[in-house]
Amino acid sequence: MSDIRDEAAIRALLRRTFDTAVAAADPMKVLARHLPERPKGRVVVIGAGKASALMAKAVVEHWPDAEGLVVTRYDHAVPAGRIEIVEASHPVPDANGEAAARRILDKVKGLGPDDLVLALISGGGSALLSLPAEGLTLADKQAVNRALLASGAAINEMNAVRKHLSAIKGGQLARAAAPAKVVTLTISDVPGDDPTVIASGPTVPDNSTIEDVRRIIKHYGIELPPAVAAHLAKGHETPKPGAFPVDIRMIATPAMALAAAADFLRNQGITPLILGDALEGESRELGNFLAGIAKSARQHGLPLKSPCALLSGGETTVSIGKGPAGRGGRNTECLLALAVALGGAERIWAVAGDTDGIDGTEDAAGAIIGPHTLATARAKGLDPRAYLAGHDSYSLFDAIGDLVKTGPTLTNVNDFRAVFVL
Repeated sequence: MSDIRDEAAIRALLRRTFDTAVAAADPMKVLARHLPERPKGRVVVIGAGKASALMAKAVVEHWPDAEGLVVTRYDHAVPAGRIEIVEASHPVPDANGEAAARRILDKVKGLGPDDLVLALISGGGSALLSLPAEGLTLADKQAVNRALLASGAAINEMNAVRKHLSAIKGGQLARAAAPAKVVTLTISDVPGDDPTVIASGPTVPDNSTIEDVRRIIKHYGIELPPAVAAHLAKGHETPKPGAFPVDIRMIATPAMALAAAADFLRNQGITPLILGDALEGESRELGNFLAGIAKSARQHGLPLKSPCALLSGGETTVSIGKGPAGRGGRNTECLLALAVALGGAERIWAVAGDTDGIDGTEDAAGAIIGPHTLATARAKGLDPRAYLAGHDSYSLFDAIGDLVKTGPTLTNVNDFRAVFVL
C-alpha cells in the first residue's frame, strides 16, 4: 500500500485513481470487441461527441478502409484514416456543427438493406449535432441552449428539449438511414446509461414528447425565441419506440470506470465503496453529503473502516441564479463544498473531475482537496465560503495550486469522484 502518511504519495494516488477511471473508457482499448460483422454492402461511419474522433481512429485500426464523417469538439480531433473529422463548438452549438450535422444526415440517405451505418456516439454529441428543425435557425437553438445550461435543468431534460428542436436527434438520423442497418457504439456520459439521452439519441427512438418539453420550459421559466415557441406549438414529434430496429452497444460507461478504479484501490490496500454511478442534484449539496459519509467513516468506521475510498459518478448541476458568477464547474464546486463541510478534518482527501478533462468550460478536469485546503486558501487571503457562494471554485483551486489538468482525454464517462479516508 502507498504511504498514506505522506502528502505527496496521497496526491499521487488520488491522481492515479482518477487516471485509472479515465483509462477504462479509452476507445482504443475497448471499442474493437464491439464491432459488428462487415456487411455485404457499404460501410458508412458517422458520429458525434467528445470521444468520436478517437472512436473513429479505433475503428480504422481494425477496418482500415472505413470511410465517413464524425464531428467532435474543438481541439479533440485525431487522425482517423479516411474518416473525416470535423470540429465544432460545445456546449453552445455553432455553424460548424450545423454544417457537419447536415452532411452526416446526407451521408446516410439513399443506402440499401445490405449497407451498414456505424454510428459512434458519445457525450457532447447533442451540441455538436446542431441541425435545427425546419423553420428554426442556429441562433434560435443557441439561445435555448444557453438558457438551459444556466437553468439547472438535468441533462435528460435539456436533451428532451434539444431533440424536439432538431432535424437529426431523437432517432431522426436512424430514420433517415433506413433501410440500411444501423449499429451504434456508445460511450455513456449520462446517469443510468440511457441511450435515448446520450447525445440526444440520434439513432434511438425517443421516449420524450412535446408535452414533456412544454413542461420543462415552463418549470424552468425559459424564455423562448418566437420561432421556437411557434415550432413547439405545431406539435412536431420525434420517432417513437418501434419505429425502426435498434442495435445499441455500450462500449464504456461510468460503472465500468468506477469498477476499474475500485480494483486499482484494492490492489493498493484501500477498501473501496461505490456509492453509485448516477448521483445527481446540486454540486454543493453532493459535497455536503459526501462530507457526512467521510466523517462517519473516519470517526465510527461506518459505512466502512479506514483506509477506505468512497467512489461515485454521475452528473450534478450548478444553479447560478441571477447573481454574478465566477469561474468553476460542477466538480470543483462539489469539492469546495466538501472542503468547507469537512472544516479541515484530518486524514480525509478527495479528487473529483470530469473524465473528458474539462470541468464545465474551464481548462481543468477538476481538483484535489485535503486537510490543508481551507488553511492554504485563507493564508492567501481567500475566503472559501465566499468563493463557494460566488460559484468561483476554479479561481480558488487555481490560486492554491490544486487543480487537476489533463487536457482533453478524448473520452467521456461523466464525472468521477473519490474521497479517501485514511
